[in-house]
Amino acid sequence: MSEQAPRAPHIITIGNEKGGTGKSTTAMHLAAGFMANGFKVGVIDLDARQGTLSRYVQNRRDFAARTGADLTMPAHRAVPESLAGTRVAMEQEESDAFDQAQSGLADQDVVIIDTPGRDSHLGKLALAEADTLITPINDSFIDLDVLAVVDPTTYKVRRPSLYAETVFKQKIAKARKSGSNRTFDWVVIRNRMSQLESKNRRAMDRALDELSARIRFRIAPGFSERVIFRELFLDGLTLLDLRGAEAGVKLNLSHVAARQELRDLLTALGLKGAEV
Repeated sequence: MSEQAPRAPHIITIGNEKGGTGKSTTAMHLAAGFMANGFKVGVIDLDARQGTLSRYVQNRRDFAARTGADLTMPAHRAVPESLAGTRVAMEQEESDAFDQAQSGLADQDVVIIDTPGRDSHLGKLALAEADTLITPINDSFIDLDVLAVVDPTTYKVRRPSLYAETVFKQKIAKARKSGSNRTFDWVVIRNRMSQLESKNRRAMDRALDELSARIRFRIAPGFSERVIFRELFLDGLTLLDLRGAEAGVKLNLSHVAARQELRDLLTALGLKGAEV
């Protein structure tokens, strides 16, 4: 009887060509959520120059060493942008480094890739490998601009953005390459949503609903604006660590609500065994 080939990890790419949308926070909290469910998790930081995800992981290691806290740790790789003198050489060097990072995490169940907040060759490589693409946006028309050009009077979508077109083309290319129309699941998550109904929120609802039907993505709830996320970063902690790692921190209603947001996002992704 032939041996069964090992299953490849599920690749989750966190992609958005705009900074400040919570990509690294989303990546680290998803990693913690999957690890809490028994998944082996690897993370790849493709925005090594900014290095937010890499610092998050290092802060986590430092906190565990300093306090003796028993924290689960994702396997971590960072891929820097190439400084080669020509575009061909740069792209080859980055492709080789990215392949090496992926090979080093081949034994993981889930690999989460944090991409640069700009157009980049590394970002396109991560798109090509994705099984799930998560695009976080802040709940404003400034951030919606990364997905679409919107009429300022009617709030109707005029056309998809260059990034949305890039993602759509990559989905088509992946389906053709697979030979079975298999592509990736694109999920747009709305961070920092106002809890109050407003004209802006209703207009965002309409624009996103129209665009999602047009270029085929799902909309999922993200994270509200909470100070706790910025505070946790310094110790490399997530909302799921507070009870064990920070025995002196009493969970308040804001913490509880934020943990529920993470549970809702994990459920929305639909990966078997990831529900919490």
